[in-house]
Amino acid sequence: MAHRVYVDGQEGTTGLRLFDYLQARSDIELLRIDSDKRKDPAERARLLNAADVAFLCLPDAASRDAAAMVENPDTCLIDASTAFRTADDWVYGLPELAPGQRERIRASKRIANVGCHASAFVLLVRPLIDAGLLPPDYPFSAFSLTGYSGGGKQMIAAYEADQDGRLQAPRPYAMGQGHKHLPEMQLHGRLAAPPVFSPIVGPFLKGLSVSVPLQLGALPGIDAEQLLDAYRAHYADEPFVRILPFADDATLDGGAFDIQACNDTNRVDLVVFGNAERLTLVSRLDNLGKGAAGSAVQNMNVHLGLEDSVGLSV
Repeated sequence: MAHRVYVDGQEGTTGLRLFDYLQARSDIELLRIDSDKRKDPAERARLLNAADVAFLCLPDAASRDAAAMVENPDTCLIDASTAFRTADDWVYGLPELAPGQRERIRASKRIANVGCHASAFVLLVRPLIDAGLLPPDYPFSAFSLTGYSGGGKQMIAAYEADQDGRLQAPRPYAMGQGHKHLPEMQLHGRLAAPPVFSPIVGPFLKGLSVSVPLQLGALPGIDAEQLLDAYRAHYADEPFVRILPFADDATLDGGAFDIQACNDTNRVDLVVFGNAERLTLVSRLDNLGKGAAGSAVQNMNVHLGLEDSVGLSV
């Protein structure tokens, strides 16, 4: 019997990508809303309550409103906004987070899907804090470069219509240290304080890389191989996490790191760069895949008791 799935907010970037994943699956029955009823609360509520799994691809306030419409105790909500990512009564939708996280996702009817920057950051730092290699009060900073699709349909349209090349330069944003992913980065990274976070939009559609620098002088006894060993232990059985060997500039393609190498997959690559004095932890993923819609599908698979990789590419 097919699982009934509804996407509320199906016209947005994440919603459209979810449809790409879901409509190809024979085990999914997609519940669709008529275009003239997309803003009809009664019709949306009917479909939300008819679904086994409902994805909320909406702004924060609209997600809260949609969640309040659900009265069916069997409907599982997977929310793609930031509304519930630090809420005690929602499970954080990152199966690789820690032992037991899959079981929590499987048992819960309220799953908060991860943020794209946050997932790349948390996957880098959480295993090292849990292993005792990095202290929670380390002064973390993070630099994130992402494709413009993360900004949604309006940003995509602006880049595609760029006539004078104004948008071809990288564009730093959230310079006031108020980025909406910071609370989940701190909470689920188990940090004592939020990192100093520097996100930048680049002139390419998709792909994301987060870099976290480490000064080894402040971390006596720590080296790259210890960090990599911790990653290998933490992610040993994870189908979507690939640990790359220690690298320096000489091992890169022309001295550069390709942040789009995970595009069109649900994979995340983790690598440690540097030398005996300074290291950089780096993760890369597809911001529309493992950073958004792909992660949401993975969470649905886990909740339904399926293999993580059903319908997803490694």
